[in-house]
Parts: sequence; structure tokens; C-alpha cells
Amino acid sequence: MRKLLTGTLVALPALALPAALPMAGAAPARPDLAKLVTLREIKAHLAAFQEIADYNGGNRAAGTAGYDVSVKYVVGQVKKAGLTPKVQKFTYPYWRERSHAVLARTAPSKASYKRGEDFLTLEYSGSGDVTAPVVAVDVPAKGEGTSGCETSDFKGFAKGSIALMQRGKCSFATKAAKAKAAGARAAVIFNKPGEKGPLNGTVTRPSAIPVVGPTHAVGAELVKAAKKGGLRLRVKTGTVQGKRSSANVIADTGRGRAGNVVLAGAHLDSVPAGPGINDNGTGAATLLAVAGKIKALGKGDLRNRVRFVWWGAEEAGLRGSAHYVKSLPAAERAKIALNLNFDMLGSPNGTRGVYDGDHSTRAGTRAPAGSGAIERMFREYFRRRHLPVTESTFNGRSDYGPFIQRGIPSGGIDTGAEGLKTAAEAKTFGGRAGKAYDPCYHSRCDRLKNVNLKLLDGNADGVAHVLQHLARTTVAVNGGARLDPTRDASYDPLWQGLYLLR
Repeated sequence: MRKLLTGTLVALPALALPAALPMAGAAPARPDLAKLVTLREIKAHLAAFQEIADYNGGNRAAGTAGYDVSVKYVVGQVKKAGLTPKVQKFTYPYWRERSHAVLARTAPSKASYKRGEDFLTLEYSGSGDVTAPVVAVDVPAKGEGTSGCETSDFKGFAKGSIALMQRGKCSFATKAAKAKAAGARAAVIFNKPGEKGPLNGTVTRPSAIPVVGPTHAVGAELVKAAKKGGLRLRVKTGTVQGKRSSANVIADTGRGRAGNVVLAGAHLDSVPAGPGINDNGTGAATLLAVAGKIKALGKGDLRNRVRFVWWGAEEAGLRGSAHYVKSLPAAERAKIALNLNFDMLGSPNGTRGVYDGDHSTRAGTRAPAGSGAIERMFREYFRRRHLPVTESTFNGRSDYGPFIQRGIPSGGIDTGAEGLKTAAEAKTFGGRAGKAYDPCYHSRCDRLKNVNLKLLDGNADGVAHVLQHLARTTVAVNGGARLDPTRDASYDPLWQGLYLLR
């Protein structure tokens, strides 16, 4: 990224200046957005987000003063860039645990299980203190199975019992709803074979019954006991449910085809635990810096409409992006050529992860056609810069999820969260193997000092370059024409933000 020159260095290349002048009649050089966007500008935005958090309770989480002030800051900066911002308000279901959950065997033998190690409460679980007999619901002898996915699975289910099910095929929401409809007072959904740890899952909407998720080992042990007869469990959860409001900030360029929109987004909110400067101040600040220079592009470079969006309540389950996509009429949704997503661009021990648009790794969710072209654009840019990249899977943990589900091509960059860096990645990117990509992920210490500025600098260049290319042409992604985005079950992500869906 180009840096500003200062002092005597500015005067030194004077003799070379005539050679840099365009020849008479020659077309002026095309602006280079990657050179116009500077790290200094991005750092200024990050410092502003840090100050907002410091004076507003230490965070910028959705539903807090810190987030509301962050929205005002973005609106002000967008106006300075000469764009017209729109604040899109929305409500979303709020949920949190107010007390530690309990999972324990009460008969025929007694045993208590450890919260966090042996089980977790599923997001949007209801509250209750239930002690009742346990019925294993269509649990397969081996493999994943469809336990609790069909109404017929509950044939003969004794009302008032606790439904014991294994993760597999359908969503946790489906399993919990069918258990409730069959008369279950609580639902226990344990992990499938080969998966470590308890379920960190969600039932997506407030449930009327307690829902907890043990490890596979605990679940398999309970199934054996239930089949022998006489198994009773205590399931206790204390949760708070309600509604909260948040907002997205949306700004379009004045020029470019309104029927072929290049949408670039980054979530603006933090978690309640900290200020969220890497997650995701880096993405939000980079978009602000790019939006601040987008008007430098001429008509030839800005043939397609560019839409910048700062998403609200991503940390609450991708609520802002999901609301935006759902609220769009079909005709307006068809105008979105593609979605770019930027979430955590400067992890201190990070890698340069380009989203796997062509599904070459066969991991995560298959992305719609055109996503592979976006991946290649980022890859080629970084290759020319001699900057290594790695594949980042589409798994539904960020705001591309609702777009992929609707069949809209997507791409972008991330640099890693709580996962551990491998030895091979440390050799390629530097840093420490066996340590988290971001040791301050979702923590109080996610401050400006937590950001890898060198990694952020190169990534911001990639964002600007690819966005400039797509503003000129999307022919490699969608043929340069309106889409007819369709839903496909293979596009459904496994995660909704922090939580597993199925």
C-alpha cells in the first residue's frame, strides 16, 4: 500500500518527473484504488472505534450505546465521502443464560455432568427445571442418522419425558420442535460420532423447553442406560429471552448500473466482552477507507453500482445481514451481482484466508456459481504481490451466510479467529504454531494493539483492488447480467455465526 512521503524525500525524484507525464493526447492513467487507500486512514478509523468503546462501557455490542455511537460515526464518515447513508433498523430475538445449567442422572444411579466440558445449553433454549424419565428417540446404532427429524420418530413417546436425540441431518430447531410437539418437557441432543466436545448449537428461535447438548460420549452412555430402562435425568436451565433492536448502515455509489450491484459488507458490532478492534473493526474500517476513495473512480471504472454495508448484530447470529436479505423483494435481490465479506483482517497470529469459492477443499458449504471467480481474483492479486494465501471455508460463521443461502455468489478474506495455527501455516505466514490466530478473540484485549498492521495493510490493498475490478466488470461472476438467485439445500451453512445449526 502506498505510504505518504515526507521531508526531503519528496523533492528527490524531480528529474524523473517529466518521464512520468502522459504523452500528448494519451488517456489519463486509471486510478488505482489500492494505492489511494492508506493504512493511516484505516488506523484512524480503528482508533475512533477504540475510543467509542472505551467511553461506552468497554464494547460496541449490538443494543448498547457503544454500537449506537459506532453507527453515528460510520454515517458521518460516509457523508464526508460524498455518499448518502441509510440506516436500516431491525429487531431480533435476544437470549442469554442467567444461571449455570445443570445436567445430571438421578436414577438408577447418580452422576453430574460438567457444564462447558460435558454439555452446553443450546442458544434460545427455554428455561425450566425438569426431572423426568428419558426416552431415546430413533438413535442409530452407528453413523449420523436422523434421530428426532421425523414426526414418526416420536411414535409411542411418553408425554412428560425427556427426549434424548443424536445430532444428525436435520436442524436442532427441528429436533427440539418435534420433541415439544410430542410432549417432551426437555430435549437432550448429543453430538454425533467423531465430533469432539459438547454441542455449541442454536435452535434459532426461542424455545419453550430446555434444550442442552452433551458430548457424544455422554450421549452414548445415556442411550445405553435409557434402553435398559429406569433412566431419569435432571435438566435445569435459566435463560432470558426477549427482543432487541439494532441497525445496518447502507450506502450506494451514485454512479454505476443499479441493476448490477456489487455489495461489500463488514459487521460493525463487537461482542459484549470487548471493543472488537480486530473483530471486526478491521473490516469495518477498511470498508470506510475504501468508501472514502471510491469517487476517484471514473465512469469507466464505476460501471456497476457499489453498495457498502456495515452490518449490525452479527455477533448475535448474523441478524443484520439475515434481515437485509430477507427483507429485499425478489426483484431487488436479483440485482445483487455478488457479495463480498470482510471479517477480521488483522489477526495478530493470522493467515491470509481467501474464501474457498470453488469448493476445492470440499470442506464447509458449497458456494453458488461465480464464487470461484471471486476467489481467483483475490488469489491472483496476492500472487502478483508475492503474498501467500490459504483457503478459508464457507461455514456460515460470518455475514456471507444469508447471501449464499439465497444463491448469491460470495467471496472475501479473513485471517483467523480462535483456531490454532498449524506448523505449515507458521512456516508460510510466520507467527507461532499451536497458538490461536487471535488470542484476544472475543475478549477484552481485542484492542488496537491486538491488530497485525502489516497483515491488515496487504489485505486492505486486496479489498480495494478486487472491488475496483468488480465495479468495472462482473462478467466472470455473473456474466455481467442480473441473477436469478435460487435456494439450494447444498448452500445451507452449518453455522449461524457462533453456533451450529445442525
